[in-house]
Amino acid sequence: MFETLFKGLRSVLSWFSVTAMLIMLALTFGQVVTRYFFGWTPEWSEELARFLFVWVVFLGSALIMGESGHLAVEFVPSHFKGTKFGKILGLVINLAGYVFVTLLLVQGAKMTKIMTFQLSPGMNLPMSYVYAVIPVSCVLMLLYLVKDTIRLCKGFGEVPGQVIED
Repeated sequence: MFETLFKGLRSVLSWFSVTAMLIMLALTFGQVVTRYFFGWTPEWSEELARFLFVWVVFLGSALIMGESGHLAVEFVPSHFKGTKFGKILGLVINLAGYVFVTLLLVQGAKMTKIMTFQLSPGMNLPMSYVYAVIPVSCVLMLLYLVKDTIRLCKGFGEVPGQVIED
């Protein structure tokens, strides 16, 4: 059941990221064309491209976390891979992830709430719409961290070289 949920989540995040990036590309190209040929650029287009970029970065971070693709120093963990110490180290690394993502979630939620009063100049949208991606992506990152922690905890009962059948 959880694998289906995570596959669906990955599909939605991938679809959103690709679509948003295509829209950003079209908006930026349109800005260049209108500036070059007509001497003006719609004020909302640059703002929308910037807001989409923020959403792509944060949701893309959640997507990458789900694939264990974040930049990491792998020398020590890979050196102890498959050992009990390596598994404990993996849990400590996940714990650090929980602390960071939880801190980001709390502060992002505060920022989202604070920014409700401010409107964007070009599109006249509450800035909380832009900042809302921070807590949303943090919740997704926490889901992926829980999944990874469960995977690590399942590995504690294994004997090296033993094959566990599902």
